[in-house]
Amino acid sequence: MKIAKVFLVIAAVTAAASARAEEHKTLKIGISQYPSTLNPYFDEMVAKSMVLGGTTRPVTVNGPDWKPHCMLCTELPTYENGRAQKERSPEGTGIAATYTLKDNLFWGDGTAVTTKDILFAYEVAKHPKSGVGNGEFFTKDIVNVTADDAHSFTIHYAKEKCDFAHIGDFYPLPEHLERKIFEKDPETYKNRTLYNTDSTNAGLWLGPYKIARVESGASIAMEKNPQWKGTAPWFDKITWRTIDNSTALQANLLAGDVDYIPGELGVMLDEALVFEKRLNATRPGKFNVTYKPSLTYEHIDLPVDRAPFNDIRVRQALLYATDRAGISQQLFGGKQPVALTNMNPQDTVYTADVAQYPYDLKKAGELLDAAGFTKKDDGFRYGADGKKLVISLATTAGNRTRETIAQAVQSDLKKAGIEVKIDLQPARVLFGDTMRERKFTGGAMYAWMSAPQSIPKTTLYSSMVPAKENNWAGQNYTGYKNPKMDKVIDDLDTVCAPDKNLALWHDLQKMYADELPALPLYYRADSYFTPVWLKGVTPTGHLNPSTLWIEDWSAAP
Repeated sequence: MKIAKVFLVIAAVTAAASARAEEHKTLKIGISQYPSTLNPYFDEMVAKSMVLGGTTRPVTVNGPDWKPHCMLCTELPTYENGRAQKERSPEGTGIAATYTLKDNLFWGDGTAVTTKDILFAYEVAKHPKSGVGNGEFFTKDIVNVTADDAHSFTIHYAKEKCDFAHIGDFYPLPEHLERKIFEKDPETYKNRTLYNTDSTNAGLWLGPYKIARVESGASIAMEKNPQWKGTAPWFDKITWRTIDNSTALQANLLAGDVDYIPGELGVMLDEALVFEKRLNATRPGKFNVTYKPSLTYEHIDLPVDRAPFNDIRVRQALLYATDRAGISQQLFGGKQPVALTNMNPQDTVYTADVAQYPYDLKKAGELLDAAGFTKKDDGFRYGADGKKLVISLATTAGNRTRETIAQAVQSDLKKAGIEVKIDLQPARVLFGDTMRERKFTGGAMYAWMSAPQSIPKTTLYSSMVPAKENNWAGQNYTGYKNPKMDKVIDDLDTVCAPDKNLALWHDLQKMYADELPALPLYYRADSYFTPVWLKGVTPTGHLNPSTLWIEDWSAAP
């Protein structure tokens, strides 16, 4: 009888666990931004990468282990496996790197994913009028992409690159759907793509999920993609809810209107620390809270090709006048260190041996005086033309942490005689026209999330400044141009000896700190609020989001 009772108890517990798991066949994710597009080649936004992680895939990716892996290919090309070979190129010696697509890849309408989709994507990305964000990779680094058959293709590089195998910016595009739209007018393709105009078209998606419903600016619903042949996803439906106000986002989690807040795009650390205590008090045992340091760099972009920011003394003064250490201590308890440059201490190429700008109002004043901005009786500074030094500071609306930091910067700079006007914009506006078309006139505060040892070509290279002439391609929103920086970036791609390559990384960081193409604020840690029943989520801590492995998520007991 005792044994029978034990079996009955075990059976009852197992049945209850299974019942709870079946309750969670849908997942509601709350994020703070809505993507401006779902086309993988335009407008780099974390919100977009999170959604695309479940619906499409790049050819290769950096995994949670920070190493490159195949996602759509069978193996990475190396000299040892014969998939990489040196060859003649217009610039001397290049590399031919061959990839083979897995044979079980299908678009959601049943059309096979083939090298036609790879070649078409390359055609779009290299077109001078398409306005692709990382256009340099496709137009300068690559000489050509050729197809050997329906599954194998070869990338022909202009030079011998150090890291040629990882092509994380390369996504196939559904040639059978998108070609006619692109060929009609490549310059306006980014606005007319089906990813924007017909997002629920199943043929756009090759991942474990497809887009089923879109409520612009508010939510995106994904359902299982029946054409997905990989690991079957657990959840029948996943809904992304955009709640751009961080306080409202937390309230939605408490109310059960969202199940999960991912660290890549959710609650910032200062609010997370307070919210965790509230959860533990009001929902004990219901959520796991994880803090993951990441390669996320919070900073302020400035249009350094326009006055007054084209004067390095002004940029240096702004940094000296901002008490970044004080802000970090007050908001984050010092847990998010002040950034020295765009490189993160977690990255193996990081160096702290660079120019530093501790809080120093006197130094800031001296620099502003030297730049011709004199403080008057009203406490503000004026230029030689008699105009007050007024700077706008744009950032994402609804993000309470950024709003607080903007106010702190405003207060600090006022002490230096600079008036700051805060401009709060919806994320898809800020990361859409404002940044892409360089419409910001002063500072723009946001974060870059990067991959390990990611060469910052799109953000620092002279030819990557978005302009009408290149259809706003590139991510060098500051307009920074320096031939010496260009040379270092070029050499990082081709100088592969470890000691020489590391020296180049250090040169880049020293140049960045000296010239301040942007104002470094702090290195970020991400806060994940996960229900205890959600399993399999593995934060990466870098550019590639955890959703790239969404088929491994479950509510299994």
